[in-house]
Amino acid sequence: MSGYFEILAILTCAVFVVWLFRRIKLPAILAYLVAGVIVGQHGLNIAHDQVDYDHFAELGIVFLLFTLGLEFSLPRLMAMRHLVVSVGSLQVGISLLVFMIAGLFFGLSLSAAFVVGSIFALSSTAIVIRQLSESGAMKRKSGQLSVAILLFQDVAVVPLLIIIPMLAMDSQSSMVWALMLAMVKGVVVVALLLLIGKWLLPKVFNIIAQVRTDELFVLTTLLVTLLAAAFTQWFGLSMALGAFLAGMMLSESEYKHQLEADIRPYRDILLGLFFITVGMKLDVGLLVSSPFNLLGLMICFMAIKVLVIKTLAVKAGEASKDAWASGLMLAQMGEFGFVLIALASQSQVLPLDIASMLLGAGVLSMAITPYMMNNARSWALFLSQEKTPDTLDLSQLPENNTLENHVIICGFGRVGQTVSRFLKQDKIDFVAIDVDPLRTQKAREAGEKVLFGSSRQTEILNAAHLSKAKLVVIAFGDDKQSIEVIQKVRTMNAEVPILVRTRNDDQLNALQEAGANEVVPESLEGSLMLVSQVLSLSGVPFSRIMRRVQKERKNHYNHLHGFFQGEQTDMSPEAIDRIEFAHAILINNNSFATGKTLASLELEQRRVHIVALHRDEVETESPALDTRLQSQDTLVVRGKPRRVERVERYLQDGD
Repeated sequence: MSGYFEILAILTCAVFVVWLFRRIKLPAILAYLVAGVIVGQHGLNIAHDQVDYDHFAELGIVFLLFTLGLEFSLPRLMAMRHLVVSVGSLQVGISLLVFMIAGLFFGLSLSAAFVVGSIFALSSTAIVIRQLSESGAMKRKSGQLSVAILLFQDVAVVPLLIIIPMLAMDSQSSMVWALMLAMVKGVVVVALLLLIGKWLLPKVFNIIAQVRTDELFVLTTLLVTLLAAAFTQWFGLSMALGAFLAGMMLSESEYKHQLEADIRPYRDILLGLFFITVGMKLDVGLLVSSPFNLLGLMICFMAIKVLVIKTLAVKAGEASKDAWASGLMLAQMGEFGFVLIALASQSQVLPLDIASMLLGAGVLSMAITPYMMNNARSWALFLSQEKTPDTLDLSQLPENNTLENHVIICGFGRVGQTVSRFLKQDKIDFVAIDVDPLRTQKAREAGEKVLFGSSRQTEILNAAHLSKAKLVVIAFGDDKQSIEVIQKVRTMNAEVPILVRTRNDDQLNALQEAGANEVVPESLEGSLMLVSQVLSLSGVPFSRIMRRVQKERKNHYNHLHGFFQGEQTDMSPEAIDRIEFAHAILINNNSFATGKTLASLELEQRRVHIVALHRDEVETESPALDTRLQSQDTLVVRGKPRRVERVERYLQDGD
């Protein structure tokens, strides 16, 4: 029972600390580390050895590597092999050697120095991959370079886990034999998993998908991940390696996105537990007693890793800014470093005071990693001395460019550029505004009239000659920013028409109230185009189709709202406040609404819309308000879920 209360206390602490850190805009990883410090033996001492937290926490790494594998395909991995093999292998080898020499210089034994070098050579797969995924930087060159290095590090963990316990042995021949055996097992295991993943797993998921049961699909995903991890562990290899290979084999299947969605909740929860267990190991007393030694150790090993990775990446042909960025991302100590520390301490290869110092420096390096990764690009540009485009010049048009009766395009992404191409075909002058300096520079080099800056800035709008424009198009699709731009434009020019692109119609009224003349919801316009094609292929005259489409637009897409709820419908609190549902209400003899007219019920005042009335198998769209409801009538209404529920209760009971 005490184990249960331990877990309850840890979860309570984690929830509170994560909530607090997110409120002050600090990373969740740092919150988990702090929560671990609080509940650990050096904090409140809530967590004891009654529950094997480390075992469950390791599953977080397993699920993380599985999702990482889903992001990679075998062809993509082969394309990155020069980075994985050359940069990754040299980074591990050179870093290990440098830190090992440093350890010998400070009086450590050869075995202890080797352990220190191994620990500092590795980086945190869990933190780096999570931060790259959250920031969307996985597809950048620096992100791919970092992932390539991490992949080799995860492979390098395998021989290190074998070597370190053997450092206490006297026989060198037994160590060599064990390493050779591990290499053979590694090749066999990888080959088997690749074959199983290529030929068996797709067929298994095809069979499971045909059953159409979400629970079974989730269970199968968990089973496959854990079986692959257990398979590699059984052969004495890393569990994470097996999970990564399983994910990579499924990356080419049509179930890739569903698999990732299913595994994400388990991954996030168990990763949080992993970081809590890391925080539990931190001795706060060590920070107080030897803060300068701890900080000095952390700064030194992080600086060395940055320089090693940067040098190797540049030698491999990568750009200097990407090399610096990757080095900054991978400067921390890795989660497998804690495993090696524990292993070396148990084998009495590493003294306990050195182990505590390494642990403290490692946790601190992990804690500052999210901040370093968020600023890696800007720091890399500064360190590489690569100049960003001259944003001052980009914020002004050439003096010989005169604009009058033109279109202003706010946002020059794919949609904005498409609009500009059609404007050019009809010889309509335009100027675009974009916040991406590189895109602005390239467009300017191609002869386009593009300004760098925010569409919300008065100076930029003046530079675009807003006072002389005949139309403003907001093309970037962010409703919150669009409202701010509309408000700014209206303060400067009350008459100019404003057309806004939005992804759906959630904020249609808000955009129109802010001052937009026309709002184009992408999802609804896509539906209208599909309907137009369906009606055309069904033989409906084109003129009639156009009238229907124009009518829908004029009526604010009335027929494109309010759909019947299904099992897969998103019923999250955010969705409930955003979407409208259609709902059928059967009127019977005992219903309050029986015999009453629609006008007397005043349903519009209850903020629901009457869609249709079914009576004697005849459907009447938008029935007249003087229609009197009869028993066995089915009234179809549309509105927000909570409002619909209240209206149904009112029609039945009069409440």
